[in-house]
Amino acid sequence: MINSMGGARRDPAASSVAPPRLDDDWVVPTALFDDDDAADRRWRERIRVCGGSSAPRWSLPRSARRHPDRSVYRSSLSGTTEIYAWDRSQDHHRQVTERPNGTLEAALSADGRDIWWFADTDGDEFGHWMREPFDAGVADPQPAVPGLPDGYDCGLAIGQHVVVVGLATEEGTTIWAVRPDTDPQVIYTHREDALVGQLSADETLVALAHSEHGDNRNPGVLVLRTSDGTRVGIRLDRDAQLMPMGFGPGANDRRLLVSHERGGRTGLLIWDLATDAETELVTSLPGDLWGRWFPDGQTLLVVHKHAGRCTLHRYDLTRGQLSDIASATGTIEDAVVRPDGAVEYLWSSGASPWAVRRIHPGTDDDQRILPTTPTNAPPSEPLEDAWVPGPGGPIHVFIARPAGTPGPYPTVFRLHGGPHAADQDSFHAMRAAWLDAGFAAVMVNFRGSTGYGPAWRNSITGRPGVTELEDVAAVQRWAIDTGLARADECVAEGYSWGGQLALLAVGMYPGDWAAAIGGLPVADAVAAYEDEMAALKAMDRALCGGSPEEVPHVYAAASPITYADQVQAPVLILAGENDPRCPIRQIENYQSVMQQLGKPLVVRRYATGHGPQDTELVEGFVLAAISFARTALEHVRSSGH
Repeated sequence: MINSMGGARRDPAASSVAPPRLDDDWVVPTALFDDDDAADRRWRERIRVCGGSSAPRWSLPRSARRHPDRSVYRSSLSGTTEIYAWDRSQDHHRQVTERPNGTLEAALSADGRDIWWFADTDGDEFGHWMREPFDAGVADPQPAVPGLPDGYDCGLAIGQHVVVVGLATEEGTTIWAVRPDTDPQVIYTHREDALVGQLSADETLVALAHSEHGDNRNPGVLVLRTSDGTRVGIRLDRDAQLMPMGFGPGANDRRLLVSHERGGRTGLLIWDLATDAETELVTSLPGDLWGRWFPDGQTLLVVHKHAGRCTLHRYDLTRGQLSDIASATGTIEDAVVRPDGAVEYLWSSGASPWAVRRIHPGTDDDQRILPTTPTNAPPSEPLEDAWVPGPGGPIHVFIARPAGTPGPYPTVFRLHGGPHAADQDSFHAMRAAWLDAGFAAVMVNFRGSTGYGPAWRNSITGRPGVTELEDVAAVQRWAIDTGLARADECVAEGYSWGGQLALLAVGMYPGDWAAAIGGLPVADAVAAYEDEMAALKAMDRALCGGSPEEVPHVYAAASPITYADQVQAPVLILAGENDPRCPIRQIENYQSVMQQLGKPLVVRRYATGHGPQDTELVEGFVLAAISFARTALEHVRSSGH
């Protein structure tokens, strides 16, 4: 067999040596391809540049409002995900932060003088904002707002004269307005979730996403005066999302661009706070929309997402006309409009690694501006689409096949996190490594996924976990029946919510899986609820219909520990010891029960939060996951199944 790297690809389950035991004595190898250095360098290079998940390991550069030549972004090129400053006038990039578990959030002051970045402890997401000068070597970073308590980041909006900071604790959400030489002023507090959105151009108003109604999966929009927290306007659509996207750019502009879900899909409307009138954008585009303002205030940048792929458009508000902006087929994760009208966007496809690109609407001048390395990460294989009949309606599926080999294949079913997220036609370094190792990959946008309307997303309410796995079971049967997957060589893999689904799969459908890999998962839903951050408690209550005390049967049905006695296939758990979203105690509970039952389980713990930001740790996840699956398939073959 010939692989896409020009060398021989081994069958992932072929071996004449008895496979090692899959228990706590199992040792993660140091290489995926110990007989092919080029192949091993290839998958590591993808992770070094792109990270291990579907989300890119750098962000779209954000510029200072009044100094657009100064930008900040995050990147993993140093080995951890850190914050970088970019002086565009000199095309100079420098690394700002250097912390063992990385730094994820940053922003610039309006005048471009200061960089703000969020400091947590070892990836636990609980901390405070730091501030340091944009110019290198001027001073050490200092607390940005001395006196504020530590908390979970709930957003930051920086103006020239006021900064709005949101933090959450177990008691709820608090939002402050911060002005020079005065004490921070509380302008909002509530026991439920809220997220700071955007300031108006004159900095007198701030827009929030709020969940005062108790459902942070379907937030509303609240606009406050920054002077005293007075409520200027509030909007809420029950069982559907409203999200603030940004105020109009004019000096006294009271128009707020809002994302809504009226009509069964995500659209855009403009809410004029001066008149309280709403105007919905009307287009013929079939999918979901989100947008940004152009500097003229009369045009919108519209990003259209349909069936896991994106296109770019301009919308003329005065004429009500939509025009296309040329862009390649794939996924657009984020986009901004520069002062000169150029559009910068973060793009990838299943085959092409993430890159930040710049295009001038109306031209073919589409250039890559990041990463700054001469070459990008090695490419992978393109994704195919399928629509599979399911118990709740057609299920959109993406498929990736190893190059140069016919099916059926050993197949990994990569179950996305969220639950309200989706697989899309984007680059994924870990998926590419599975393909290099000879596996096909199947990505299932089961019920609960975003991008297919609010009814599809909300259909898991009251039956989380159970509903998604009904769809996964239908897709697995389809993959076997069509000759894509080998029936006895199917592996369930996921991270976060997807890790919970992988563990559930081998308990609820024990005869269907050769192995399960749960990265940073929930394994005991009740203990996870007890230990997790307040925002996730709120999400769990909305998703399940109450707390564990109120609806214990729902939590039990969604909890892998409930089905531990039914597990037959070997299970690997990759756990973060500082994870605030899927805390370590509930994984220890699952481990204890599985050990008492004599079930095949390997747990590997890492000094990280909810997802490693260190390249070596990500490589460790990939090595462990794929090597574990290979060993499990060796057991299947050696047993004669």
